[in-house]
Amino acid sequence: MRTLLANGVDTCFMNPGTSEMQFVSALDRVAGMRAVLCLFEGVCAGAADGFARMTGRPAATLLHLGPGLANGLSNLHNARKARSPVVNIVGQHSTQHLLHDAPLTADIEALARPVSGHVRTVARAADMGREAAAVVEAACAAPGQVATLIVPADFSWSDGGEPAPVQPRRSPSWPPAARIQEAATVLRSGEPTGLLLGGRTLLPAGFEPASHLAAATGARVFGSRNGGRYGRGGGQQSPVRLPYFPEAAEAVLAAMKHLILVESQPPISFFGYPGRRSELAPPDCQFNTLATVEEDGVAALHALAQECGVELGAAPLLPVPQPEWPESSAALTPDAIGRILAHLLPEGAIVSEESVSSGEPILRHLLSAPAHDLLPVTGGSIGQGLPVAVGAAVACPHRKVIALEADGSGMYTPQSLWTMAREQLDVTVVILANRRYRILDIEFRRTGAGEMGPRASEMVDLTRPELDWVKVSEGLGVQAARTATVAEFAERFGAAMRQRGPMLIEAVME
Repeated sequence: MRTLLANGVDTCFMNPGTSEMQFVSALDRVAGMRAVLCLFEGVCAGAADGFARMTGRPAATLLHLGPGLANGLSNLHNARKARSPVVNIVGQHSTQHLLHDAPLTADIEALARPVSGHVRTVARAADMGREAAAVVEAACAAPGQVATLIVPADFSWSDGGEPAPVQPRRSPSWPPAARIQEAATVLRSGEPTGLLLGGRTLLPAGFEPASHLAAATGARVFGSRNGGRYGRGGGQQSPVRLPYFPEAAEAVLAAMKHLILVESQPPISFFGYPGRRSELAPPDCQFNTLATVEEDGVAALHALAQECGVELGAAPLLPVPQPEWPESSAALTPDAIGRILAHLLPEGAIVSEESVSSGEPILRHLLSAPAHDLLPVTGGSIGQGLPVAVGAAVACPHRKVIALEADGSGMYTPQSLWTMAREQLDVTVVILANRRYRILDIEFRRTGAGEMGPRASEMVDLTRPELDWVKVSEGLGVQAARTATVAEFAERFGAAMRQRGPMLIEAVME
């Protein structure tokens, strides 16, 4: 624990068990570690992801043996896709107990590898400090990754070594000059060209130089759909986020002859469909890599601007008119919710979004809201939105966090609400309740499965019984209200923006 603190890891989202009790005991002997209890390991993993997205540095998780890690794998997958640094600590049976294949024995390393860029099992008690320093260093390696340290219980209760020294942070490498010159040649060609941003370049430090390049050369600026964090709103120039459905994404990219990749990869559709290409760019589009995901894309964009003779400065703010306020007596729709949020979202808010079928109209209107950060779905593994909101609120206690959560995906990690209540986190949860896995109605047809019959429809239906999010929320300690009209939702959301602490609004939609 001393080694973690010395290396900048001061927050741990935990669901400990017997093999982790020595770590829990150390909380009372070592000052400085904020320990946040979560009632499910998927919340621990998602919260560490949200914390990392907002701070750029890792939090730790503490998970119990193989099954505890398995419960967290879904959101560790999302963290991996978000390129989030996470220090993932997993307890293991004592070494002599492993010989007996006890009920909880599992191959923890095998479970960890698919989501981790670094996996180590401590081999000796004396190595504890050194391995702790190494796992932090690995998590922080550009562009960020999940690094897993497995700790046998007897090495925690045995005499150990000394805390390891602070490890230096390695900055992302610079792309070679030849790539910058090649990208400049493409921009000067006069052919339709786009800059596809990802990673750190989705924040103002990256898209400001990109917007200057676009203004000077006629290029367009796009954003990877599944980037971990977007800076948006407030009149900021921001990249065009590629749509979810491939037809819409293909239309956005249709004219492109060149795509310059900046901390991004060639765009593909979320799923494969019968008779469709997976690639979203036109077949004749040429790709040029300016900066790989491991390299410094912000520095590369500045170097590209210099190579092109483009003068940089603060990007001018764009006048973005707010949408009209919806009729007060109207039923709630995603479009109406987006309009209300565009008016009421506070400056500097953080929006954790997991609502594929409802999200597009809401996020479109939020472009005219005050400046905020968007934490979207990354790996597509359901149950991300509420835990990521927990981590963002712990990371940024003076900023309002809004979780836009579909009712179906919210049921994967409702335990997040308990942690919001326990920690008194300033999170407003908006449950977009359409009583259905609505996205699957669309995907059913897209995959060529034909018309949905009554038995198939039952498999995407969330009624019989209907979910009661007010009772779920209040049972977990978070004040809640149900709304069904524009007037009701606006009143409740406005009140939530004026007060601190957790609040849930169930928005029952048509």
